[in-house]
Amino acid sequence: MSTGELLSIEPLELKFPFELKKQISCSLLLSNKTDNYVAFKVKTTNPKKYCVRPNTGVVSPRSTCDVIVTMQAQKEAPPDMQCKDKFLLQSVKTNDGATPKDITPEVFNKEAGNVVEECKLRVVYVSPPQPPSPVPEGSEEGSSPRGSVMENGNVNGAEFSNAAKAFSEQLEPQERSAEVNATQTTDLFMCVHLCLIPYPVSEFFLFAFQKSVITSVCS
Repeated sequence: MSTGELLSIEPLELKFPFELKKQISCSLLLSNKTDNYVAFKVKTTNPKKYCVRPNTGVVSPRSTCDVIVTMQAQKEAPPDMQCKDKFLLQSVKTNDGATPKDITPEVFNKEAGNVVEECKLRVVYVSPPQPPSPVPEGSEEGSSPRGSVMENGNVNGAEFSNAAKAFSEQLEPQERSAEVNATQTTDLFMCVHLCLIPYPVSEFFLFAFQKSVITSVCS
């Protein structure tokens, strides 16, 4: 911001988000810091390229004025996005109650003894705002995209299958041990009952039990 005696000017750089074949505008804020009427005029080194509205005017005491600078659509970008264009804003005290119609080129003539303040402004090209990035395919808002290995400790299907297989192999010895224990318990149960049954009958049951055990082993 310029802090001259008459006007405060903001900003001191005219920043244009450059895009080909598109008109682009930016604004200047002029603030009158005095109790006098202040006339201003805006000049540029490239008048065919820019349109300034208003380019001449009057700022009332303790008030502000907006100036809009529009860059015409450009067919090609400058080398390295550098711009050499300049602006010059002149300001001078004028008569009370003056209007823009009262402002003539003579008002800004230093040779006529007028005290004219000048502020130089440079032009800067900036990159236009980028559109938001698209959501990756296969993902939803609020969730992470699917991958081979996800974050937060989650694994993919292949790793889950390997873990399940290892867990199953650990359980198989336990299951076989349980089957052996069950067989041994059945044998003990049969022996106890055979001891309590009369001899002829117990001999029959013992023969049948041995036959079933042999059949089970062979199968």
